Amino acid sequence: MSTYTISLEKENALKKKMDGLGIKESDIQEKFIRSSGSGGQKVNKTSSCVYLKHLPTGIEIKCQQERSQTMNRFFARRILVEKIEDLVLKEKSAQQKQIAKIRKQKQKRSKRSKEKVLKQKKMNSEKKQLRANINIIN
Repeated sequence: MSTYTISLEKENALKKKMDGLGIKESDIQEKFIRSSGSGGQKVNKTSSCVYLKHLPTGIEIKCQQERSQTMNRFFARRILVEKIEDLVLKEKSAQQKQIAKIRKQKQKRSKRSKEKVLKQKKMNSEKKQLRANINIIN
């Protein structure tokens, strides 16, 4: 039986993603708050806004996309999973960038690029020589 009013495939995909990232339901603190904004009397009377806090990372999510509390629970968890995934991937990608940067720094220049650098240096030195003051002795 589905916990949320969504398709079973979407719910299973969310659970699979949560398991893959190591997110447990026991790590999530869940509260229900009265929504604000459009929705009229229904929104003002019911607590359909969902507040989630992932205790290990401290990430907080507040979701009131729908008037239904069960839908907001699903959307809030999906947003939480995306944020945690971004956090994990950002750390990995930062490490990968650092490794690639060090590898590039240690790599020798190609013959063509060495020639380009030397050519540029020679042109700069010629420019500087042209700028030099000329002393005329009479």
